[in-house]
Amino acid sequence: MVFLLILLALALHLECADAKESLRRSAIVVAVEKVSPAVVNISTVVTEKVSPFFPFGGDEFFKDFFPEMFSREYKHTSLGSGVIIDGEKGYIVTNHHVVARATEIKVITSTQKEYKGRSLGSDPRSDLAVLKIDAKEKLPEAKLGNSEDLMIGETVIAIGNPFGLTHTVTTGVVSALDRSVRAEDRVYRHFIQTDASINPGNSGGPLLNIDGDVIGINTAIYQKAQGIGFAIPVNKAKRIVKELLRAGEVRPPWLGMDLQELTPELKRHFALPGESGGVLVSDVYNNGPAEKAGVKRGDVVLMVEGSAVPTLSDYQDALAEFTTGDRITLKLFRRGKEVSLLLQPASFPPELALETVYRRLGIKVGEGRSGGAHQRSGVVVEEVKQDSEAGRIGLRIGDLIVQVNEAPVTNLEDFKKAIAQYHHLISLNLVVRRGPYAYSITLPF
Repeated sequence: MVFLLILLALALHLECADAKESLRRSAIVVAVEKVSPAVVNISTVVTEKVSPFFPFGGDEFFKDFFPEMFSREYKHTSLGSGVIIDGEKGYIVTNHHVVARATEIKVITSTQKEYKGRSLGSDPRSDLAVLKIDAKEKLPEAKLGNSEDLMIGETVIAIGNPFGLTHTVTTGVVSALDRSVRAEDRVYRHFIQTDASINPGNSGGPLLNIDGDVIGINTAIYQKAQGIGFAIPVNKAKRIVKELLRAGEVRPPWLGMDLQELTPELKRHFALPGESGGVLVSDVYNNGPAEKAGVKRGDVVLMVEGSAVPTLSDYQDALAEFTTGDRITLKLFRRGKEVSLLLQPASFPPELALETVYRRLGIKVGEGRSGGAHQRSGVVVEEVKQDSEAGRIGLRIGDLIVQVNEAPVTNLEDFKKAIAQYHHLISLNLVVRRGPYAYSITLPF
């Protein structure tokens, strides 16, 4: 009898222990166990060559004779996180700023295996990048969920490697949706806002829902406020990753129209009602997406996919959220009425580069020619419209353009590619060589 009572007591104790463990094994624990194996630590090395002398240029003459004095190398490291999205191919999603300018990328998995990573593509506008590692076996991968049905207040989980501390888990709720954040002169739109702690080392790691599905990619690009974290919605990440895997870059959408700011006089001329703001369509390219959709010169663009665009900067920020594979709805003001048109963006045609430069900058360029001790490769300015901004700023025939923004220009093909890359910007920075001197000028574009 006593023996039976002991067995019964032991069974009750075990049952209670199991019940207690089941209460501790919450949905958060299950979600973390599900995804943690697919979260990786990313460390990068950036090597920079810095001249300790003449930091403002004008040192080319001395570089020719004393090159060793102008090639000091400096290395610095950074840490971040990533999530494996394809275990067969070894594809990893992380943030652009985690791997930007990296000369070495090291990926450490949850099993502490170390791999050399290489970038398949990176997009600064969305702050996303795709890496690849080569493993002999299939790696664990995370399931990408849906960020369209997120609810404010629902539980979310962030996994990453803050300050090098591997696989740190923080929890919180969705605080807000469709947030816009300005960081480093760039506006990032449609972020998920959460109160889950996101530190620099968390950048690139996954944000999960309670089911363990990835619903966002954490980013620590905004660090001015404590207790606020942001993540890139996974549906946007899917589109960006698809473009990066296909082309290695996300090409800015080209709509085939030139725009200008609305002055108070133009607002009165076009009879814009009340406080309405927008940007004026000053020209439409033949057979471009805008012309095909029915956009006309003189239309005023009020909204891009529901986002108001009172200035050119707002228009470019709104357009930067889309790729050439998206369809974009424009709300226009035309002859006293509002009109909505659906456009299918295209990639900028490089063959239009020279025409676009002449339209917007007022210059014609041709292939550069070698000759002279200080001559460098580039494109030579062959014509300058005197009433253009280039003419007013003092650009001359014979000047040599050797760089457009960050893109070096050695020939006409380089120049066309650079214009195709930066066609969507509202200004261009040109490095211009005149004789032995180089100048940097910024022109509205």
